[in-house]
Amino acid sequence: MSRNKGPRDDRWYLKLMAPNTKGPKFAWLDPTSIYINGEAFHDLLDDLVADLDGVKCDVVGGLDAMGFVLGSALATRLGVGFLPIRKAGKLCVDTDKVSFTNYSGRTQDMEMRLPAFAPATKVLLADQWVETGGTMDGAIRLVERQGGEVIGIAAVAIEENAITDGYRAKYHCVSGVVKGSRWQAECNAQKLSSFQGYTPDLVFPAIR
Repeated sequence: MSRNKGPRDDRWYLKLMAPNTKGPKFAWLDPTSIYINGEAFHDLLDDLVADLDGVKCDVVGGLDAMGFVLGSALATRLGVGFLPIRKAGKLCVDTDKVSFTNYSGRTQDMEMRLPAFAPATKVLLADQWVETGGTMDGAIRLVERQGGEVIGIAAVAIEENAITDGYRAKYHCVSGVVKGSRWQAECNAQKLSSFQGYTPDLVFPAIR
């Protein structure tokens, strides 16, 4: 399905992300449209795995809920297991819990099974989008409280602010949106130029 494809180094699949059409209580865009399109999703994973070259992890931790999609796909590509980090009240085993403030300013609780891994386990954390960094902070605390080592963060995009700059300084951070690119500048402004030409049929899976 090459009709959408632009230059490989331009991360062509990012233009498939859908703008918010439902109002201010929702995130400003929807990256799940990338996942729907097989070529786009696999190219995103190719780029993330390439940018993780040399980074070794024992497990990928995915943040509830959309981090499950990206995280489990990355775990499969990397040949390691997948650890769901869940919103409170979803797990039927003993858990550890932390509170965090999400991108909308709401306080929520996040849980991880207890125990989830042996001390010194290397964990790559994955979420769909890192905006304010609050949700990711909760996941980092859960991993570190069990003696795990966060070795990196993977996402479709990581916006730039004081908190995410701290993550980049401390961890190996990779994203479909490359720091310094035009996509990064547009994500920081929370408005993509590709929205002007976006139509849902751009992401339709190929019919075989």
